[in-house]
Amino acid sequence: MTSARKARPAGGSERPARGAQRPASTATAAARSFVAAHLPAARALGHRLADDLDDPAAFLAAARDGLVELADPVYLAGQRLVAPGIGTTLGIRTPLLEAVLAGLRREVRGIAAARLLAIADALARDEILELRWMAIHVLRWILPADPERAWQVLRRIGREADDWITVDTLAGAAAIGIVAEPYRWAELEQLVFSPLPWERRLVGSTVASLPHVDHDLGRTSAVVTHGLDLVGQLIGDAEPAVQKSLSWALRELAKVDPEPVAAFCADQAARAAATQDGHRAWVLRDATAKLPAADAMAVRAALLDIHRVAGTPSTSVAAATAAAFASAGHGRPPPEASSP
Repeated sequence: MTSARKARPAGGSERPARGAQRPASTATAAARSFVAAHLPAARALGHRLADDLDDPAAFLAAARDGLVELADPVYLAGQRLVAPGIGTTLGIRTPLLEAVLAGLRREVRGIAAARLLAIADALARDEILELRWMAIHVLRWILPADPERAWQVLRRIGREADDWITVDTLAGAAAIGIVAEPYRWAELEQLVFSPLPWERRLVGSTVASLPHVDHDLGRTSAVVTHGLDLVGQLIGDAEPAVQKSLSWALRELAKVDPEPVAAFCADQAARAAATQDGHRAWVLRDATAKLPAADAMAVRAALLDIHRVAGTPSTSVAAATAAAFASAGHGRPPPEASSP
């Protein structure tokens, strides 16, 4: 292996040679050190929790006490920064939570789904979000064997979710459920009309997650067709959290089959341009990163000078349908648009 040549100093400092690894920042080094120091305890906690599989209350107490010992105040502050308004969290770094789950997973292989379902249900009812995130992962293990009851717990978590981390974690499990039982697309179709923005975000996040949960069944033409239909109903939603999930969904679908996604974006860009629809334009502009270069350029050109405006209502098909349904006396109107 040839050694990289040292780059010339610039501005009084020396840049790393091309291809050389940049030194970690102080914060990154501290995070790695914290994780390394706590990994053995995290793995041990996962193994230890298996002793209480038949006592959900004891399992929950042991999980809560064990996670407190893994909490990092620095990471907790970061969580609150990237997810403003997030509920009760302990500040468990992702590699540590994954280590707990990996230890537990090794202990519960072959365990009946019914025993694990009671544990997942108990975890899902706790106010500490890391415990709810653990519940979602346990439900992922259960879904193949007991899809109906696991799905019911997932739906309850979805109704109670009020932060993007929980919703996007949940989306991976929902995607597994849809791959296993495609009729569950119908449940996503219902959620596009939800008055809860986090349930509407779950639609886009689940579509975005599908190609990642199953390389074959999550990347079929049916997934692209269903996904674009759902995005088509929600695009124009005034909630930034929903908009971000829709652009994410379009980017992931474009990796599967760029041609129909590019055609969808071109059609929606024309509509946004004709109506000066800033909500729709934001989603499309953010999705162009994964479109073929020529298509991306055309979409961006069509959306030039169209920007979302704070306080303007949703323009989505789903919002219009929900409003019409409510005005006919069949339900409540969609929520007021929040500031983007």
